[in-house]
Formats: sequence, structure tokens, C-alpha cells
Amino acid sequence: MLSFIVRMTFDPADRNDVDEILCQLAAASRQEPGCVSYIPHFVEGESCTVLIYEQYVDKAALDHHRASPHFHQYAIGGLYQKMKERQLENLSAVC
Repeated sequence: MLSFIVRMTFDPADRNDVDEILCQLAAASRQEPGCVSYIPHFVEGESCTVLIYEQYVDKAALDHHRASPHFHQYAIGGLYQKMKERQLENLSAVC
């Protein structure tokens, strides 16, 4: 199982666009085979910071996600064009 959090910051003026892009990306990603969880969040008190919790059954499922048309449209062509900063935190399950 692969789990990680993506943290991105955006200009506050882009919040509505980011919200719409995230909703489209999340809906499509959740339909992928091998996607266990895909949950975007705005951070309370930080209106321009987004966290996305993602979980996939294996690396092949993650690779499929990153190669999907919706990832290219909404992440690479949308979020990545608007973000100011991006961090990735890989997670290890405790149990």
C-alpha cells in the first residue's frame, strides 16, 4: 500500500478555481482501479493551502493515476499551473 500527502499553496485569488479543479480531479481519481483513497482538503486558517491524502494499492496503481488523462488535465494542466509551492510527504502505516 502506498500512502502520501501532497501539500500545495496557491494565491488566495485562485481558491474558487482550485476548489473546482480538485473536485473534478478527486471524482475521477476515486474511480481508478487501485485508488483506495483520494481526499483533498483546504487547511483551516490557511485559505491558500491544500492537502491531498492519497492511497493506492501499489506502485502500478499510482503510475496509472499519474498517466491518466484526468491527472494530466486537472493536475498538470490545472493545479500545477496555479500552485506556488508543492511538497510531498510519503507515509508508512503503523498497523
